[in-house]
Amino acid sequence: MKQKEVKYKIEGMSCVNCALGIEKELKKHQFINFNINFTTSEGIFKIENDYEKKQVQKIIKNLGYKILEKKEKKTISLEEKYFIFSAIFTIPLFSHMFVEENSILKNPLLQFLLCVPVYIIGLVYFGKSALNSLKNGLANMNVLIFIGSTASFIYSIVGWVIYYNSEQINKYLFFETTTTIITLVLLGNVLERRSVKKTTSAIKDLSKIQKGIAKIELGSKIKEISYNEIKINNILIINNGDKIPTDGKIISGECYVDESMITGESNPTFKKINDKVIGGTIVTDGNIKVKANKIGEDTLLSQIIKLVKDSQNSKPNIQKLGDKVSAVFVPVVVLISIITFFVNHLFFSVEIQESILRAIAVLVISCPCAMGLATPTAVMVGIGRAAKKGILIKGGDTIEKVATIKNIAFDKTGTITTGNFIVSELKINKEKHNINDLKNIIYNIEKHSSHPIAKSLCKIFEKNSFDLQVSEIEEKKGISISAKINSKKYTIGSSKIIDDSNNYDIYVLCNNELIATIKIEDKIKDKASDVLEELQKLKYNTVLISGDKKEKCDLISNKLFFNQIFSEQLPKNKIDVINNLKKKNPTAMIGDGINDAPALTESDVGISIANANGIAIQSSDVILLSSSNLDQLIQLFKISKATFLTIKQNLFWAFSYNIIAIPLAFMGLLNPMWAALFMAFSDIVVIGNSIRLRYKKIF
Repeated sequence: MKQKEVKYKIEGMSCVNCALGIEKELKKHQFINFNINFTTSEGIFKIENDYEKKQVQKIIKNLGYKILEKKEKKTISLEEKYFIFSAIFTIPLFSHMFVEENSILKNPLLQFLLCVPVYIIGLVYFGKSALNSLKNGLANMNVLIFIGSTASFIYSIVGWVIYYNSEQINKYLFFETTTTIITLVLLGNVLERRSVKKTTSAIKDLSKIQKGIAKIELGSKIKEISYNEIKINNILIINNGDKIPTDGKIISGECYVDESMITGESNPTFKKINDKVIGGTIVTDGNIKVKANKIGEDTLLSQIIKLVKDSQNSKPNIQKLGDKVSAVFVPVVVLISIITFFVNHLFFSVEIQESILRAIAVLVISCPCAMGLATPTAVMVGIGRAAKKGILIKGGDTIEKVATIKNIAFDKTGTITTGNFIVSELKINKEKHNINDLKNIIYNIEKHSSHPIAKSLCKIFEKNSFDLQVSEIEEKKGISISAKINSKKYTIGSSKIIDDSNNYDIYVLCNNELIATIKIEDKIKDKASDVLEELQKLKYNTVLISGDKKEKCDLISNKLFFNQIFSEQLPKNKIDVINNLKKKNPTAMIGDGINDAPALTESDVGISIANANGIAIQSSDVILLSSSNLDQLIQLFKISKATFLTIKQNLFWAFSYNIIAIPLAFMGLLNPMWAALFMAFSDIVVIGNSIRLRYKKIF
């Protein structure tokens, strides 16, 4: 049965251990195709039927979390509601520390009454989650907050009862500690959620591009409709300065289109009748009519948005390290907190209430949230920034792999060169074949191939051609394509199909007899030389792997510098070259044809370009939407390295913070209230560093 993707917003996750706990419980029930993202509070599940859907919902709800359908809209989050409510009671309670002894705020009963509503919030929000996580065997950060706030609350009640009539009673009341911990942690969660939203701005920015008004042609009338109302085959009227509402084909007019927001191309692209246009791009000059051929989720922009969203849910290996640390962190901190109490009280003769406060401070300041946020926030910003540059990265783990690449292998045709060939010589060996008939035969056979040379030949010979009855089509990747026309078998291919030393590029056989030879020329892409020169400066090892003849590759190498060149490589040979390169260093492969697909899959990172064959795109980890030059390749490597550096900085801060903060709390240099504030601050620092990547100059 085909699996269906379902997405939920999961409310109540407060740290990475919450997400890990849900994952652990789902695996117990044999679910494997899912992803729980603490950063975005989102769960993505692949399920087969309604029974599985209800089972997933039940598991998550039983763990103490609330599921929100994606359609539900929230004006104010649960954390914000709880924070506002808690702050109303915490502010006057906290103020008792700054008033005279005879103030009503010093009254133990009033302090208790102000504390109870906030403590109930703590029980509902932190306590329930903490208990469920303990049942699940994976303690989350709420365990630390719950133990800390409960310890101060119970200690205050005991102190109130024992020293009820004593003048020293206020020395034993720490109700404000309970409320301040809960309120400040809630504030941290609110700020964290709001900051995380900024790291996902790329998706919002791309989504905004989609929204707009379309003018459709209805007979002799023109009607304005919203983007969502467009239907397949609607005729859209698009004038100078208008945004193109959806993907389609031009049926009338000519124009220049600014596609920079999709492809990263800085110069407007000329479009004419039968050319395709992309929804969200802008007509800078001209007026056209477009027939809509893709709408809604099928448009290129919608697919880009989905790809960006999906890629943010895959975890790099470096994040898995943080997850493992977080999984054992909470029990270790509880143990350190217990040790803090006994060591301070028994060995350093610290008073019992001060020892308790130090133990509570250790619990509160040791939240592992910063570790959980370190990687996903940076990945979201990095992938989003790449998407805005027309670079689609298919996973957060891909960013990490790209950052480690040392070898870059290039296909030649359609990658280094434009793939737009010209025929410099067409020589017929048999007089009985008319040149126009031969061109028509070549056109009718090559139109069944997606190889760049085949596409170019079709463009060249399309004029004055007409359809022929073609059968028994057979294509051998990187070698030839053959078919039957009028009971004759024609084969078009490279020198591999015939023993010839005249250095022609294409040979045409009829019933295995040579009837024509073709010489072609291909243009090197703009800025290809600059890109390769920049890669050399960045210490990358550049390799050319081509199915073309040695002479052709040597001509390219005279104009462009490669560290190594492999010519006349069949698809299986390309795999061997990639594997040999991988033995020495992580290797990326960039290509665009069917014959490149195996090598793209075999490489550590497969990179394809916008006009690549569909199989090549599916085999790739990264898609460069600009097909005219390779500038985006440099941008890809620089963004990936900057993102990976940001992740390492975030993790360094998260670990360093705890290494420094726990001893300070142990020594009594941080009380629980300051500990709660610094804990929230650590999350904001990590998120802020990730947001900085969005504006950082890296090109």
